[in-house]
Formats: sequence, C-alpha cells, structure tokens
Amino acid sequence: MKIQLSHPWPETAAEAEAVQDALRASLDLAGPGPRRPAAVAGVDVAYAGDRLAAAVVVLDAVTHRVVEQVAVTGRTAFEYVPGLLAFRELPSLTEALERLTIVPDLVVCDGYGLAHPRRFGLACHLGVLTGLPTVGVGKTAFVGSHREPGRERGAWSDLVLDGDVVGRVLRTQDGVKPVFVSTGHRIDLETACRHVLALSPRYRLPETTRAADRLSRTALREAAGG
Repeated sequence: MKIQLSHPWPETAAEAEAVQDALRASLDLAGPGPRRPAAVAGVDVAYAGDRLAAAVVVLDAVTHRVVEQVAVTGRTAFEYVPGLLAFRELPSLTEALERLTIVPDLVVCDGYGLAHPRRFGLACHLGVLTGLPTVGVGKTAFVGSHREPGRERGAWSDLVLDGDVVGRVLRTQDGVKPVFVSTGHRIDLETACRHVLALSPRYRLPETTRAADRLSRTALREAAGG
C-alpha cells in the first residue's frame, strides 16, 4: 500500500509539536468508519535501547486469522519525549505498512489518538499519513479523567480532557482492567469501540494488538541474533 502524505522530519520537540498542530486540521473524527471491515491491522513497536522492531499484522476481521504480516527493524527516529512517541515509531511503521499487499479497512494502534495532550496521538498521525481509518487502544490513561466503568464486558465511561470527551474507558472482559479507546482518523468513537470489542473475544487487548506485539518482539529478538 502507498502512504498518502509525508512531512519534513523534525529535529526538536518544538518542531515536532508544530507538525502535530499543522496536521491536526486534517483529521476526520466524524467517520463513521467501516461498518463491516474485512481486514483489520494491528501495529505495535518493540524496543531494546535505541533499536526497534515495528510490526503490522493484518487479520481477517471475522475469524481473526492472520492474512499478512510485516516487521521492520531499525533505530529510533526521535528522542523520547512524552506526547511525541509517534516521531520515534512512524518511519518504521510506515515502511512496514508500505510493504503490505493488502490494504486494511481499519488500523488499530497500541496507543492513543485524540486522547493526547495536543489531541494528536499516534493513531491520529498514522491515520492522516495513510488515509486509513485508525483507532488508538491504550493500556493505561495518558490524559484526562474518567469514572470507573461497570465490571461487565462492554461497560464504558467517558474519558474527558478539558471538558471534552476524547475517548472511552472500555471494559473488554468481565472483571478485568479496562482499555482506553480514542478515535484516530476517519472513524467515530461508537464505531471504534464496537470494533475493539469484536476484536477482543477472549482477552483484555484486541487480537490485532496481541498479534502485532508478538511479531514485534520476535523480530527484535531475531535481529539481535537471539
């Protein structure tokens, strides 16, 4: 698949924040997004010092069978700065996506979209660059406040930042910790949460995230000769 948009790579945190501010106007947060996606991709990155492995795994949206996967190893492209993680990961992630022969209908990121200090997390950034519908699924709260959702699968509460709803705190399994879902690009929050639940039939995290996590760790270990 082809990446639709690129931008000059920043060298400083101030330049990176300026890129986020400039690209944020391109976001489509209304969606509605794919109602019945056929192929859903998960993306994740594993680290060892300044080395990384970026993985993209495409699953059949119904059976959750792996239909294609790509891993790219390399070096971090930016220093670690909270809120600017995308700039460390995007060069390798977009390279992995470009190697796909299947264009996914939805991309699930291990991270955040609108639930971000500048309302432009990894899922937003990746969505704008690729033109694909994207959603962020975080393991912990990065920004905002929320009440604890009910303990049953499917229960949720609003994630609120500065008075605005920027995501949902979603319980994917009975009695387990919730995940933090936020829209990235070309999808609405209701649709995003419905797909996250469908992709999480047995475990807390979506099968897309679990598959991409396994591949990134394996690729990093193999690159190190282990």
